Amino acid sequence: MTNLNYSRRGFLRSSVGLAGMTLPTILKLQSQAIASAPKAKSCIVIYTWGGMSHFESFDPKPEAPVEFRGEFKPIKTATPGIQFCEHLPLLAKHSDKLAIVRSVHHKQGGHQQGMYINMTGHNPVGGIKAKSRNNWPSLASMISRFHNPQAGTPGAVRMPYSMYDNGTQMAGEGAGWLGSKYDPILIRTPAGQAYGGVTRYTDRELNLKLNIEKRRVNDRRTLLEQLDNTLGQTQGSETEYDRIDHYRRMAADMLLGSPVRQAYDLEKEDPRIRDMYGNHIGGQTLLLSRRLVEAGVPVVQALCSAGDLAGGGGDNWDTHRGHFPKMKNRLLPVFDRAVSALLADLDTRGMLDETLV
Repeated sequence: MTNLNYSRRGFLRSSVGLAGMTLPTILKLQSQAIASAPKAKSCIVIYTWGGMSHFESFDPKPEAPVEFRGEFKPIKTATPGIQFCEHLPLLAKHSDKLAIVRSVHHKQGGHQQGMYINMTGHNPVGGIKAKSRNNWPSLASMISRFHNPQAGTPGAVRMPYSMYDNGTQMAGEGAGWLGSKYDPILIRTPAGQAYGGVTRYTDRELNLKLNIEKRRVNDRRTLLEQLDNTLGQTQGSETEYDRIDHYRRMAADMLLGSPVRQAYDLEKEDPRIRDMYGNHIGGQTLLLSRRLVEAGVPVVQALCSAGDLAGGGGDNWDTHRGHFPKMKNRLLPVFDRAVSALLADLDTRGMLDETLV
C-alpha cells in the first residue's frame, strides 16, 4: 500500500474544494455516474465450434489476392464502410447492433487450445488435453461465481451438448478450480437429439421432463435428502457425491414450477417466433437461450451449428474439406437466420440493451 503524506495545508485545500461544490454540481456528478453504469443483466455466448472463417463471415478481404480472398463476395451492411460475406444478408441488416472487433487473435493451432483461450481468456499451460479442476474457469462460470440468481435458477447454462475432440471432452467449458458449484448446467433442446455426432458421449445434464407431477418431484427430493446426513458427512472436500447433489437440487428446484422450467417448454413459444429462428439445432438453441435469460438465467453458453432436430447429422465449423459448399449451404444460412432472429427478438422485447450477445 502506498503511504500518502498529506500536510495540514494540503488537506484543508482539498476539503475547501469539496465544500465549495454546489448541490447541483454534486447531483450532476451523481447522474453521470449512474448513466455510465453497466446496463447488461445477462449474457448469451455464441460459440462457433471448429473455428468460423472470418474471411467468409464478418471480415471479407475483397482486395486481397485471389488465392486468399476466397469464392464469396462481400455485401454492404447497415453500417457505412462495413462489409459482410454475401451469405450473411440478414445479419448485414443488423450490423448497427454489433461491435465488430477484427483484431482478436491467438497463436494456437489446435482446437483444444483454441477453445480453451476463447472460453477462459487464458493460454493453456503445459498442454491442455481434457477438462479438469486445474483448468481456468470459463466466462460463464466466472459470471456465475459473482452473480446470485434467484432460487431455482442456475447461475449459468450451456447448450446443447458438450465439446469433444477425438473422443476427449474439451477443457474450458466448466468452472475448473472454482468448483462444480459454478459449472454451467448442461441442457439439451427439448425436441430431438442434439447433434448425433456426440450423443455417444455422456455428460451430466438436466433432463427437464415437462410432464412430471410436482408431488413426485417432492417425494423424490425428500427421499434423497434423507441420505444427506449419512453420505454427505462421510466425505472430504468436493466429491462426486457433492457434484451429483448440486445437480439434483438444481433439477428439483427447476422442476417445481420455476420460471426456468416454463422457459424450457418451447411449446409455449409463438410458432411464428420459433419458425423465425429455424427448426434446427442452432436456431432452437438460440431461441431457448433467449427464453432462459428472460427467465433470469445470468449467462447462457450456446454452441451454434447446423443440425436437424429430427436426429440428422450435425455440422461444425471445422471445414477442412468441402469448405465453400458447407459454408454456403449449411453453416452460414443457419447462423445468419438464427443469430439475426435472436438480435431482432431481443430488440423487439426491449432486452437487447440489457443482454450481451
